[in-house]
Amino acid sequence: MPGEHVDDALAAGAALAASGRGLIFTQLGEAITSAAAAVLVRDHYLRLYDQIRARGLPAQISVKPTQLGLDLSFAECERNLLVLAAKAEETGSALWLDMEDSSYVTRTLDLYVALKKLHSSTGVALQAYLRRTPDDLARLMPLKPIIRLVKGAYDEPKEVAFEKKSDTDRAYFALAAQMVGAANTGICSPVFGTHDLALLGRIAEQAASTGVGKDKYQIHMLYGIRDSAQRRLVTDGHIVKTLVSYGAAWYRWYMRRLAERPANVLFVVRSLFA
Repeated sequence: MPGEHVDDALAAGAALAASGRGLIFTQLGEAITSAAAAVLVRDHYLRLYDQIRARGLPAQISVKPTQLGLDLSFAECERNLLVLAAKAEETGSALWLDMEDSSYVTRTLDLYVALKKLHSSTGVALQAYLRRTPDDLARLMPLKPIIRLVKGAYDEPKEVAFEKKSDTDRAYFALAAQMVGAANTGICSPVFGTHDLALLGRIAEQAASTGVGKDKYQIHMLYGIRDSAQRRLVTDGHIVKTLVSYGAAWYRWYMRRLAERPANVLFVVRSLFA
């Protein structure tokens, strides 16, 4: 994180944009407990879209549905997201739906289907380590989806998610190959959200071998993680966007992530020094 405040994120974003990278902003926090709190989050993001436009930043916003009230009311959450998606298009940006743990997947995809029909620039994240994801991808394909494929970082039961990294890697590449193939015919807009450089290399080779140019897919990585690799990818002609997180809820958010999946600690340490 560049800092707790939105101005910290915007200043960091300007520096990243100068290096040729696009931006994704997200305010940390989730599972709000009142409708009023969800409205505050919505209004914060509405202001952020205006700030992005005023600064001329190549930025989009990514939100967690539970930040917008999904635990309280599906209908209210959908209304909040529709307001944000409309604002995104009005300001020349886009809205992303993050994916939370497996208990939220079906509801998040239902929200995405509703949003995508009205606001075609909206994107959603899918998690490769979930056993259900191939079916979810097939469900979304008729919508010409914009999908950010990530590996997944929540602690899930083995019946729900792959336990071994090797199994997740295989699933990720298989899903990525499908998405690349669909990109070739304009059916899917793939985004690969991973810091696994070897895996990204295999995906790039797959794309090149099937005639899919680097302009047909994107790579998303986190702020401060493998920064030099991000710069190299830009130099090599890839579209790279950096996810910049901010917010006062950072400690609780990070501690929960690390407590849920201690392997995340090793990932961060390795990525910082790779």
